[in-house]
Amino acid sequence: MDITIHNAFLPHNDADAALSFYRDTLGFQVRNDVGYNGMRWLTVGHPDQPGTSLVLTPPAADPGVTDDERRTVIEMMAKGTYAILTLATPDLDSTFAELVASGTEIVQEPIEQPYGVRDCAVRDPAGNLIRINEVS
Repeated sequence: MDITIHNAFLPHNDADAALSFYRDTLGFQVRNDVGYNGMRWLTVGHPDQPGTSLVLTPPAADPGVTDDERRTVIEMMAKGTYAILTLATPDLDSTFAELVASGTEIVQEPIEQPYGVRDCAVRDPAGNLIRINEVS
């Protein structure tokens, strides 16, 4: 089977803040910016990975989601327990220093994990947990 990851979805609650973080802080390209019914979807991705994108969506925009479910999603986003994204970098210390300098919310400084990964953790403006692994 020949299959790849094309899109992954992550919620946001402020499109401009999400755009600033993913484009300006992380250096991702904006591939699409779509508004509909007062909501906004952003598609971003790393310039060297044109076939893989991250779609930043309004929380629980699906019309089948109830208001109570939408509130739960928003509460979980705020706590950083709804969605997790793992990114990778060859130089974790440099990347972490840039994130600190940008004012990104730090959850965990770079550390050697007991399961063999060196990583750190931050939150995006919506509260989503972003782990960054050091890879060679």
